[in-house]
Parts: sequence; structure tokens; C-alpha cells
Amino acid sequence: MKIGRIPYINCYPVYGAIDRGIVPLDAELVDGVPTDLNRRMGAGQLDMSVVSAVEYARDSDRYLLLPDLAISCDGPVRSVMLFSRRPAAELGSRSVIVSRSSMTSVALLELLFENVWHAKPRFVAGDAEIRDVVESNDGGADARLVIGDAALLLGSNHRERYPHVYDLGQMWKDWTGQPFVFAVWVAQRSTDVKEALVAHAGLIASRNWGLRHLPELAEQAHEATGVKRDVCVEYLSGLDYGLSYSHLAGLTEFYRRLVERGRIPNGTLTFLPAA
Repeated sequence: MKIGRIPYINCYPVYGAIDRGIVPLDAELVDGVPTDLNRRMGAGQLDMSVVSAVEYARDSDRYLLLPDLAISCDGPVRSVMLFSRRPAAELGSRSVIVSRSSMTSVALLELLFENVWHAKPRFVAGDAEIRDVVESNDGGADARLVIGDAALLLGSNHRERYPHVYDLGQMWKDWTGQPFVFAVWVAQRSTDVKEALVAHAGLIASRNWGLRHLPELAEQAHEATGVKRDVCVEYLSGLDYGLSYSHLAGLTEFYRRLVERGRIPNGTLTFLPAA
């Protein structure tokens, strides 16, 4: 079995115990940015993976959601940020660089511009890894959507460059009152159910260990990225790795709005069956 994982800090709590050999997982872990894992799942190259919430909805007939496992927030997410040289409401007709790495973040940004900021910028696809963000001059763009570890690093070090900073998780919360689900874990419907259940149990056990050892994982994150330890602790502590009824309500609301805009075919949720 091949299982995809995102090599960003936000996945450390789910895979930390597996990486340390504390929780066994009879599978090959395959690293990739969100859009890469989406593509591999869509091509049938992975049996199970974390994928963007939009990828699941885009091809829900192909996937089964894994229960109680997601990357979500109920307020600030801290790693999905719009950095801008001017207020978001003043970005109409101006260039905004959007990450190629995350379908869900781009879809959320589009909803916010349409419904909250009431502006129609010109979106330009760009790379958003740490090197790309820190070293880029943005090519004259007025704003940039940054995700993952790069957003944490940029948020703490480049406020003079971007005086206007928007946390998309908090913006969604302020707008709808709901939590936001950025990523979910899915299995191919063709995957053997028993094997999928065993792998799911391993991921849950590793997640539970990770939530009990966030300071240790924050230290690992600091060493890997250079993001300050206290920022890593705050970040990991602010994320939710379950998929409760309230998170499902937020996810359903997100899907409803995307269906209205013709971005996804439907918002049906289908879960991996119990043993």
C-alpha cells in the first residue's frame, strides 16, 4: 500500500509516531505537495492520502473519506495567508499570485474576494515554497497567497514588505461562523477495505500520539524550517486533526458555495465503512 503525506509542518502530528517507529504502518509513505498528491490519487498511483478538500469533492465518486481525520481550524490557521501591499478590498483588477500547491486555499480565496472583499483581482499562478516566497520580487504583483511552512516564515519576518496580512481560516470564521477544513484523508474506493481500515487505525493512533507530543514536534519543525519554536507550538496547537460534526458542517457549507459557482459537481460525503 502507498500512502501520501504532505511534508509540511501541519502533517507532523499525524505521521510523527509512524516516523519514529512508535506506531507500525505497513505501507510506503510518499511525500508531495498537496497538488502533487491530488494528481497521484487521481491517477491511481496512491492507495490512500491526505488530499485537499476540493480534490475530494471534485472526484468524490472515486474516493472514500477516512473518518475523524482532517486538517482544519476554527479561527486562525496561520499557514494559509494572503500577504498584500494594499487592503484586499482595493485589489480589484490588480495581480494576486496564488499558490499552485493548494486547490482548496485558492478556492477559498476566490470566495472571500467575491463575498467579503467585493473585489475582482487578476489571479496569477505561482510557486509558494519557502525559497520562492522569500527570494521572489513578486513580478510587480500587489499580493500573494502563501501556504504551508512558507506562510509561517513569511508571517513572522516580512511584515514591512506586506503591511496587510489576512489569515484565510479566520476570514472564513468571521464570514460564516464555521470551522474550515483544508485537507482530508481519503482512500481509493478500489482499495481493499480491510487493508484501508488497518492503515486508518495506524494513522489515528499516530495522530493521537502526536497531539500528546506537540512540543517535541514543534522542536522538530523549528529545526526543519527555521520557524521559531514558539510559533511552531502555537501553530500546531491551533489546528484540529479530527473531523467532528461541526467541522463537517463547515465543510458542507464550503462545498455548497463551490457547487453554486460550478467549481465542484456536488458536496456528497461518503466514508470508509466500518469493519
